[in-house]
Amino acid sequence: MAKKVRALILRTAGTNCDLETAYAFKMAGADPVLMHVNAVIEKRSVIDSSDILAIPGGFTYGDDIASGKVLANQLKNSLRNELSRFVASGRLVIGICNGFQVLVKMGFLPAVSSVPGDSIDATLSLNDSGKFESRWVYLRGPENGKCVWTRGLLPVIEMPVAHGEGKFIPKDPGVLSKLKKNGQVVFRYCDPSGNDAGYPFNPNGSVEALAGICDPGGRILGMMPHPERHVTYLQHPNWRRRGPKASGMGIGLEVFRSGVSFARKHL
Repeated sequence: MAKKVRALILRTAGTNCDLETAYAFKMAGADPVLMHVNAVIEKRSVIDSSDILAIPGGFTYGDDIASGKVLANQLKNSLRNELSRFVASGRLVIGICNGFQVLVKMGFLPAVSSVPGDSIDATLSLNDSGKFESRWVYLRGPENGKCVWTRGLLPVIEMPVAHGEGKFIPKDPGVLSKLKKNGQVVFRYCDPSGNDAGYPFNPNGSVEALAGICDPGGRILGMMPHPERHVTYLQHPNWRRRGPKASGMGIGLEVFRSGVSFARKHL
């Protein structure tokens, strides 16, 4: 009998993509467990009994101070030992939109030259447009097969974004250089042909159009676009015009399937 993969999905005040994320994991064959962060703090053993940790999108704690910062501090102060042990064991983590912001502000990404959580090497800041960006974007990537969440994806894919603070900024040129050298760049914003392009294709002005990165081991993925919002073809805004392509599952589901498949085989 195939191993049942358990995906722990954190939520708190302001999280608004938790149910969609749980549904995506269920579609991918996992057993999703949706819990409030306070309940996880009270029952820490749930982390050790999980294979995957997911921090979904939303506006946790109203994005006070900065997007994801309050939840990042809460997790570091209350669950640092458990989360560090979880990551050190090789289990999987995905942070989507606000979850990506949380992972970056915890120091779990990009972790280019340190133990996850020991150093904050980047941030996600206000969009260059000065407004909330809600649109479908094209993504180029992944650039290599390091990230276990994205193996087998097409060279150019489409997903929606919805954020006000999605501009990825590395701390310094050295961090950016290590990201590329380590193979941690997973997604870049691009035009429909996969070429570099400015706004609106890059919706936030991210440095070098970075839309998603992983840790050096490829098991922690952070991305601003929402794969959980494209798990069926009906979620694409132009599905009626896509002819024979308008059928089957959405490309976002492949992200969850890839993670679940890896966890089933290796964890």
